[in-house]
Amino acid sequence: MAGADRPLVCFAMSDVTYRTMFDEATLVRLRGTATVLTDDAGGPLLVQSFDGAVDLRQVEVLVTGWGVPRIDAEVLGRLDHLRAIVHAAGSVKAFLDAAVWDAGVQVSTAADANSVPVAEFTLATVVLACKRFSRHVAAYRETGDKRSFGEERLPHGTHGITIGVVGASRIGRRVMDLLGVLDVSVLVSDPFLAEDEARQLGATLVELPDLLRRSDVVTLHAPAIPETHHLLDDRMLAMMRDGTVLINTARGSLVDTAALEPHVASGRLDAYLDVTEPEPLPADSPLFRMPNVVLTPHIAGSMGNEVLRMGATAVDEVERLAQGHPLRYPVRASELTRIA
Repeated sequence: MAGADRPLVCFAMSDVTYRTMFDEATLVRLRGTATVLTDDAGGPLLVQSFDGAVDLRQVEVLVTGWGVPRIDAEVLGRLDHLRAIVHAAGSVKAFLDAAVWDAGVQVSTAADANSVPVAEFTLATVVLACKRFSRHVAAYRETGDKRSFGEERLPHGTHGITIGVVGASRIGRRVMDLLGVLDVSVLVSDPFLAEDEARQLGATLVELPDLLRRSDVVTLHAPAIPETHHLLDDRMLAMMRDGTVLINTARGSLVDTAALEPHVASGRLDAYLDVTEPEPLPADSPLFRMPNVVLTPHIAGSMGNEVLRMGATAVDEVERLAQGHPLRYPVRASELTRIA
């Protein structure tokens, strides 16, 4: 796939995903650089099963998205000419077998595009949480009185505070960049990050316990891997100072929910959780009724018009392949053990 080549592209995703991710302008760009496999009606063929019913032997690029079937060695055996899988969403670990990389197939992800709304959501949450937004709303709804919950006991605002970022992932890095608009100090904890790289990100690299003890806000952006399961257990949560805000827009398994409950029930911590363990929480979870806890239903990632950004990113990658350029957002086999 170099020079003037027009790779044969096939979509592997649900119909809803396709219609959500790709507008006409993006599809025009794709058709300008590649040949798209079509169905009997002349529309793009949307593969939702690799059962052998459709001949995919000539396909060179699979553009995948939500609803993609699993791709393993058996499936690869039906894709004789496959050179690249371009995922128009985030993590590829749930549907790609290691055999894909063993076969030399290039893999790309639109996770960077998906990091944009998550980072924006996180920044907005930092600002609102530091105003003790949820506590004020709950008290105002209950009493109708202005500032009635005794807010003088808690710090308010972002001026001069310390924000701890756990995980220098794509999202974590973007969050650190956005935090530059605030008058804050930033700490970061990540075992794969070097001190000079942290400085370039505008942060100070510290170990996780130090970050927890020093931060006014702790925001989680680490991957869900065995090493991060219940990263914040009772011992770690106890290190956080009274009044600290915990934000989780990463994965629910990073926080031991049972261990968190007494820390927020006492009012010692505030928690803004877009993800939980389990997800969703049972309807009778006490977290739903606490004024210092905000639960959102996993909405930080791409939704609505934000999803179009991921489709456009996937087409960008197909264009690069057609022009003989390296992928901009490759996923390498060596990274699988430490990425989401």
